[in-house]
Amino acid sequence: MRSEKAMYDLILRVAEEDERIRAVYMNGSRTNPNVPKDIFQDYDIVYVVTDIASFLEDIDWINIFGDLLMLQEPDKMDQQIGLKRDFERSYGYLMLFTDGNRIDLHIETIDSMINGYGSDKLTVPLLDKDNILPIIQHPTDIDYRVKKPSEAMFVSCTNNFWWCLQNVAKGIWRDELPYAKLMYEDTTRASLDEMVSWWIGTGYDFEVSTGKMGKYFKNYLPEPYWEMYAKTYSDGDYENFWDSIFVTCELFRNLAMDVGNHLSFSYPFEDDKNMTEFLKHVRNLPSDAKEI
Repeated sequence: MRSEKAMYDLILRVAEEDERIRAVYMNGSRTNPNVPKDIFQDYDIVYVVTDIASFLEDIDWINIFGDLLMLQEPDKMDQQIGLKRDFERSYGYLMLFTDGNRIDLHIETIDSMINGYGSDKLTVPLLDKDNILPIIQHPTDIDYRVKKPSEAMFVSCTNNFWWCLQNVAKGIWRDELPYAKLMYEDTTRASLDEMVSWWIGTGYDFEVSTGKMGKYFKNYLPEPYWEMYAKTYSDGDYENFWDSIFVTCELFRNLAMDVGNHLSFSYPFEDDKNMTEFLKHVRNLPSDAKEI
């Protein structure tokens, strides 16, 4: 596997030797000092170029970066399914190489760069041949930190969590596993993860990031809560699924009560009580029941 230095040297050498490329900058986890380095970190690179067309005409130009294991061109695929994309302003290549390195390369025109440069505060300039990159502050993950919820957001999250569980229960009783699982993941877990993030945020004055899709939850949750969170995942067995649902309810309740107390928000105890009883009732409901 090529080293980080070798990859940076390659990325910059390609830019320095190509007159069409006028500047280079980087986004992503490698610009974030709070993210631990590991072998799976991508190189999120942007080349600012004089034109896009000449790159697209030479479909093999990206081979200069190494032997490809797989390539994805998201803009091209979007256009093929009918979505509008402006190839004259920008284009993207997601490249995974046989040595395990990955470069997410975005090429964009100078005009496109001017409109968006620095909007992601995790941005680091790497090369600027013509001094066209605007001056920006040092990279910070402030935009990715947990945001303190308003009372309305807290109410919406708790209400949505308890309300949507009826759909999960209904899907299980009907033996509609795909529906029940997707409803659980898209609504129940979404609300749980939001509450987990807020709970973690309260302990750090909301100056912390829990990572994309909660990938740092394990780093911040105390072990008993993390063990509960892990049990919110189950297989396709309905009894195991039900067990995970009730663990999810217990964890959500504990976290939401803490968040509510910390921020002086009211927790919906009545909704909790009523829906918990409803879920227990549906779990024991015969499959041929004629009424709830």
